[in-house]
Amino acid sequence: MSKILVTGSNGQLGRAINRKYEGDSRYEIVNTDVNELDITSIDSVIKLVDEVKPSVIINCAAHTAVDKCETDWDNAYRINAIGPRNLSIAATRAHAKMVHISTDYVFDGVATKPYTEFDATNPNGAYGKTKLEGENFVKQFAKDFYIIRTAWLYGDGNNFVKTMLRLAETHDEINVVRDQIGSPTSTRVLADIIAALVETDNYGLFHGTCEGFCSWADFAEEIFRLSGRNVKVNHITTEEYPTPAKRPAYSVLENYMLKLTMGYEAEDWKTAIQEYIANGLK
Repeated sequence: MSKILVTGSNGQLGRAINRKYEGDSRYEIVNTDVNELDITSIDSVIKLVDEVKPSVIINCAAHTAVDKCETDWDNAYRINAIGPRNLSIAATRAHAKMVHISTDYVFDGVATKPYTEFDATNPNGAYGKTKLEGENFVKQFAKDFYIIRTAWLYGDGNNFVKTMLRLAETHDEINVVRDQIGSPTSTRVLADIIAALVETDNYGLFHGTCEGFCSWADFAEEIFRLSGRNVKVNHITTEEYPTPAKRPAYSVLENYMLKLTMGYEAEDWKTAIQEYIANGLK
């Protein structure tokens, strides 16, 4: 039986990956989170990977507090860049496939059409910059790798969907940004993409999101519609909701390489969110 080592296993994507492989007799999942493995320590990573001898490493660990990254650069760099570097070095030693999850924040958001894997990166803030460095380290140190950029993730954990539904308990109307556009993506959809890639030797850089796109305000309205909540969404601008970190205004990712090399078509974001809400937000 092959082993899959998952880092960040207690996060939304880590949980979705565990559900994806539940009952799959071909694989044993070895879960680690920050308490079991410090991915920023090369010695700790190599020691564990040498012990486990996985055939696949899936790195779901990340410093995703976008605003906090602006004032916590060193820690963000350790987790988002050095961590993937260490895992990639260990993966090569173990002859394991390396799966690394990246982000739409590697782009500056000034595009007017979906970004492909070949478009130039230009991150705005610390989160995007450190995640891009993580990509570069994976390319440098991993032999067989899949880098998958995703966006606007939601699943079993804290996310935008649950925040909106929580606010709906005490608010009749909510202000939500209308001038940031992206593709809401279910962790279940992303786990399916990861699982499909791992079964191949189709290595490289991929975009992996749900199809279609919307604004955060549009997304909120769909959440309330599907959950039967009567909440008015006030469409506001980014300027009206300032944050420490600059968000990309347009970060729609085109899953170009998945379609071109595998004929893989992910689900539409509206289908995925409908399923998520119907399944009790898991």
